[in-house]
Amino acid sequence: MKKSYDVAVFHGDGIGPEIMAPTLEILHQLSRGSPSYELVFTDAPAGAGHYAKTGESFPAGSLETARNADAILLSAMGLPDVRYPDGTEISPQIDLRKQLGLFAGVRPVKVSSRQMTPLALPPGKEIDFVLIRESTEGLFFTQGAGEVTEHEARETLLITREVSEKLFRFAFELAQNRKRTGRGRGRVTCVDKANVFRAFAFFRSMFDAEAANHPELQADHAYVDATALWMVQKPWEFDVLVTENMFGDILSDLGAGLMGGLGLAPSADIGLNHAVFQPCHGSAPDIAGQAIANPFAMILSAAMMLEWLGLTHDHPELSNDGARLREAVEKVTANGQNLTRDLGGTTGTQDAASSVLEALRA
Repeated sequence: MKKSYDVAVFHGDGIGPEIMAPTLEILHQLSRGSPSYELVFTDAPAGAGHYAKTGESFPAGSLETARNADAILLSAMGLPDVRYPDGTEISPQIDLRKQLGLFAGVRPVKVSSRQMTPLALPPGKEIDFVLIRESTEGLFFTQGAGEVTEHEARETLLITREVSEKLFRFAFELAQNRKRTGRGRGRVTCVDKANVFRAFAFFRSMFDAEAANHPELQADHAYVDATALWMVQKPWEFDVLVTENMFGDILSDLGAGLMGGLGLAPSADIGLNHAVFQPCHGSAPDIAGQAIANPFAMILSAAMMLEWLGLTHDHPELSNDGARLREAVEKVTANGQNLTRDLGGTTGTQDAASSVLEALRA
């Protein structure tokens, strides 16, 4: 008998629905072909487009759908011309992080020796590391509520023991899993600015306390500015990086640049009981409706979802299908024949997704 997993689906704004549709088709095909699991999808309306139509950006029913789901798949959200009265952007994805306690923002960066990259990789070198960004506090804590006067502006950076200890525990567990599966060396690097800010010295002290519980793993530190340099000079040296919210926001885009752009950058926001999977890029309303959007980051995010579900529920076939789907995208991007415009090709959204499905079947 198949085990059923409920997935809440946020179709997004702009190009969001265009890249979600072929992704869901791939997941439907995997689910139909599986002897051990089935995926059940439930739509959850939200976003800037929904706000423009209804005056509500994130209905309570959609939050409840997400809360009850086994996983949440979310496409690109937000529109630059649709904002709240105070001028801030409509971002249900950030609301989800806060409402569901999704403290670990997971941003994988992977480039094989066969793939194109802005860097000239030395012979035999590949990039395969994970950046973990704390996603609920840090310098984003006062988002939309900073103090602004005529002469100055202030924002609050918050780092708490409660969240940081969970974050570091997650980082070391991820490094253990990567080492066990042969994808990493078992090294965790705390990225901070502890030489200047007391808050980051506090952050580092909690990292060191968790590191002491994992003598089988390597643990070290790096200042954020040096990390940005080394991500360009020697990114193949990294395994798992863990950092504060704003630093992670910036470094994750640098990681996407190593892969060739945001169109290849998946992500997850994970808590103790829930997880959201979404592409790192925006909703690109300037190309919406033209059928040229890159679906690869959305598909890779779905692959991350399958791997996470398999690990969380001890369901190896789910994890294996997630890995197969990720490898299918890597195969397509490596051969360079079915790339979308942002990657230097001319292939449309549906054909790019179809090439992934063909690689998956092969």
